[in-house]
Amino acid sequence: MVKAHRVTIQDVAVLSGLSICTVSRALRNLPNVSEKAQAKVADAAAKLGYKASSAAARLAGGSTGSIAIIAPTATAWFFAQAVEAAEEVFGDSGFDTVLISLRGKSSVKLKIFGDLLGLSQRVDGVLLLNVDLSESEVALLAASGLAVASVGMTSVPWDNVGIDDELAAWQATSHLLGLGHWDLAVLSGRETRENSVLTASDRLKGFGRALKDHHLTVHPDLVINSDSTIDGGRKAMNELIAHRSLPTAVFADCDEAAFGALMAMREHGLSAPKNVSVIGIDDHPMSWFLGLSTVAQPVADQGAFAANLLVERLQNADAPNEPSHHFLDTKLIERKTTRRQR
Repeated sequence: MVKAHRVTIQDVAVLSGLSICTVSRALRNLPNVSEKAQAKVADAAAKLGYKASSAAARLAGGSTGSIAIIAPTATAWFFAQAVEAAEEVFGDSGFDTVLISLRGKSSVKLKIFGDLLGLSQRVDGVLLLNVDLSESEVALLAASGLAVASVGMTSVPWDNVGIDDELAAWQATSHLLGLGHWDLAVLSGRETRENSVLTASDRLKGFGRALKDHHLTVHPDLVINSDSTIDGGRKAMNELIAHRSLPTAVFADCDEAAFGALMAMREHGLSAPKNVSVIGIDDHPMSWFLGLSTVAQPVADQGAFAANLLVERLQNADAPNEPSHHFLDTKLIERKTTRRQR
């Protein structure tokens, strides 16, 4: 017997031609949605038979009325955007939000995931944002009785929303290669602090795959560990300039690291793209201002989509739907920091 497709808010967004955040707001009759968009969403939802979870249904989904959002840090732009989008969905669905920042410390993570019973007494569900969990931590959380959803995680036994990080890195690196840059360095988010960014390994794979497509190999001296911050990118680029051979192009695996790389170049009298082409991933708001070429990802849509999936799980706890995994599209945006190799 063929299983019926689980209709999600992403399906409504695709049919209506609008973003997931806009659809989420329209379905809940929140302000700042035009009448035209409201009508498109209503029409698409009706055709698909999709109904948004409501605050009135909250009591069916748990006993505390709270959901924890757990992030590696609360200060990075990506997490702030995802948290804000998720909080709006939770709040309008009748749930309070408990924000837990791991502060980049394994000791904090150990404390939280070492006492899931205590956590389950405080919240009904958990939204994880790119949290690097061990296999045992995943198994314990799955068996905790908490409803779980995540952003940016793979091979997990709960609903997940993200992007194809390997593909995004491949897009960025292929752009540089297409411009004739064969001597490439990567600033990889393998943190010099205690915890790594979960996306780092897939983005490094994408970098390597793009090079392999052009019969090139990754030079170990041109893979620089970098915290996924402006300061981390600055330190990594300084290391590259001072102690290693300067490449013609650099792929920073997040925009904030790319900003730091641009700062370091300026300190050494260099600029992009005159001396080195630079590209990132994210499309941070400052990327447009700085003219940074990047691969854009829909951060707020990921947070809103995952939050909707989690609310649906809480309010339909007995529904037989299998965990679903959703990739949202990324897009190359060419600006001023990359140019053809001369």
